[in-house]
Amino acid sequence: MIFISTGSYKNLSIEESLNFLYENDIKNVELSSGQHDPEIENTLRKYKSKLNFMFHNYFPPPKISFTLNLATLDDEIFKICKNHILKSIQLSSLFKIPYYSFHAGILIDPDPKELGKKISVKKINDKKKATEVFLERLHMFSIEAKKEGINLLVENNVINKVNFNTFKQNPFMMSSLQESLSLVKEFPSNINILLDLAHLKVSANTLSFSTTDYLDKLDHKIWAYHVSDNDGLFDTNELISEKSWFVKYLKKDKKY
Repeated sequence: MIFISTGSYKNLSIEESLNFLYENDIKNVELSSGQHDPEIENTLRKYKSKLNFMFHNYFPPPKISFTLNLATLDDEIFKICKNHILKSIQLSSLFKIPYYSFHAGILIDPDPKELGKKISVKKINDKKKATEVFLERLHMFSIEAKKEGINLLVENNVINKVNFNTFKQNPFMMSSLQESLSLVKEFPSNINILLDLAHLKVSANTLSFSTTDYLDKLDHKIWAYHVSDNDGLFDTNELISEKSWFVKYLKKDKKY
């Protein structure tokens, strides 16, 4: 099943983006961004019978922007992240949506405005400690999700050469093949991977590993895809075509 993301409609309200997609005969919608809506439940109810929903990362959009980072060592940042994810799990359950997805952790705490761009130098947290808290939190959310009948999906991060050179290392979890293999061994059974193929292309180019190795070795944990294209240097969300590198590797047994 193919879902169209609202990521292109950040300047529209949730209702405006849903109405636009519905009027253009798009029935499967991944809600991932947009303007804050204090009446989000009522807005979604208006379209419940018309559209199939999937929730991703920063949905429902917060009133104040923040960086969703489950590997943060900052207690205040994690408190915000925790409240958001629990709310998203509960909202998924309320609307009978079987999956909720979010990004893997980061060893830094970037400003939300820097995400997807060049990130200024920040303190890099201890990798061992950050990995421990990331996995602990995944297990905690796994328990909450299981109570609600929800499966969680973790999206692979992206590392481009500009950010790699800035930090002199890779602070973005699940952007490398070896780290992804190591982490998923510790994932609870109801947590799997949402593979962003555009992120994979850039990260593989930066870190010099094979995209096909990643697809093959992690296939058992890949439950869904995010699909867009780029030049392998930056995650630019370009259009896809039949000639896009990943087309022949897409498997139809994935959830969406």
